[in-house]
Amino acid sequence: MSETPDPPRGRLVAITLDESSIARGNTNTEHEREVAIYDILDANSFVVEGRDDGPYTLKLAIVEDRLHFIVDTEPASGEHTFMLSLSPLKRVMKDYFIVCDSYYKAIRTAPPSRIQAIDMGRRGLHDDGSRQLAERLKGKIEVDHDTARRLFTLICALHWKG
Repeated sequence: MSETPDPPRGRLVAITLDESSIARGNTNTEHEREVAIYDILDANSFVVEGRDDGPYTLKLAIVEDRLHFIVDTEPASGEHTFMLSLSPLKRVMKDYFIVCDSYYKAIRTAPPSRIQAIDMGRRGLHDDGSRQLAERLKGKIEVDHDTARRLFTLICALHWKG
């Protein structure tokens, strides 16, 4: 009988979103959130600075305009909360939301060249937000580029009000 190997320490194995932080009613946002969680859990790099006790679970919440990363180990050993102000990310998030709205409208009626141009802008803003997030997490949580991108998607999905 073979044993299943333990998951690597530097990764997330579960993500939950604070229900009171989630804006409901937008199917595009719901889809983005579901895909981001699936993709993060499929492949990620998530290391809590100064700790070597993963793998980790993550709960994301927005409380009073602050992003809460509530991190625990699997199995649970005591959670730790990292808080980040959303203020430094607000500009790129606002621009990202505007471009996403344009993109979702364009995919219904616009020619492929217009959709592609909007999508390039959307991806550029997404990359900017991901870099800013990774930079803000430095000294607390270290993530790779793909994990930062998907976390940025989740944060946007939590923050999206429209």
